[in-house]
Amino acid sequence: MKIIGSFVSPYVRKVLACLEMKGLDYRVDPITPFYGNDEFERLSPLRRIPVLIDEDLVLCDSSVICAYLEEAYPATPLLPPDPKDRARARWLEEFADSRLGDIFIWGLFYQRVVHPLVWGEPGDEARVARTLAEDAPAALDYLETQLPASGFLFREIGIADISIASFFRNAEYAGFTTDPGRWPKVARFVGDVLDHPVLAKLLRYEDIQRGTDIKGRRQALLDAGAPLNEETLGTREPRKGLMRL
Repeated sequence: MKIIGSFVSPYVRKVLACLEMKGLDYRVDPITPFYGNDEFERLSPLRRIPVLIDEDLVLCDSSVICAYLEEAYPATPLLPPDPKDRARARWLEEFADSRLGDIFIWGLFYQRVVHPLVWGEPGDEARVARTLAEDAPAALDYLETQLPASGFLFREIGIADISIASFFRNAEYAGFTTDPGRWPKVARFVGDVLDHPVLAKLLRYEDIQRGTDIKGRRQALLDAGAPLNEETLGTREPRKGLMRL
């Protein structure tokens, strides 16, 4: 299987973690967000990552991809067996992708990391202030009522756990940390999930991607043993506003 996407994207991170936990062979085309050529647009009409290519099947959207992996490769389930628990897991995955994505990606990561690095201009600090003062605390208050005091959501780590914790890694890249005094369950849960060996393995590739310029990034990832595809869909110049994380 081939995954088109950035190691730093929380949506790509979720898909790669699922592939790793299921023991599936895959290769990554490490396209940089906001870069991409016409072939990428053909594969992903909304110009979003990740994209999964499995023989003649092309899928976009991380939740759709993970649902496919769960059904097509059920040997290592990443959703709980009970129907009520499965429904709750799907809801928490959606809450993470939609609400945490809006808060931590568009409200923080995009403003503080992407804007300066990709566009060479400051982000919207008014939005950052609103995110930190209002949006993030409200979301964390909700998660504090949903997360367990110990362990994972449904005994074993699964898609919902990865989905939630993944956004906190990008929030950390933007300078946000969870106050364990105010949100002890969230802080404990996120730390445990991100410390999982699979997430720790992917972090090595993220660190390379974040710390290397675009021209040298591919070789650095290969040197680190990242499972890269032989071809790339990236281009030299960003196409502003066209690709989403």
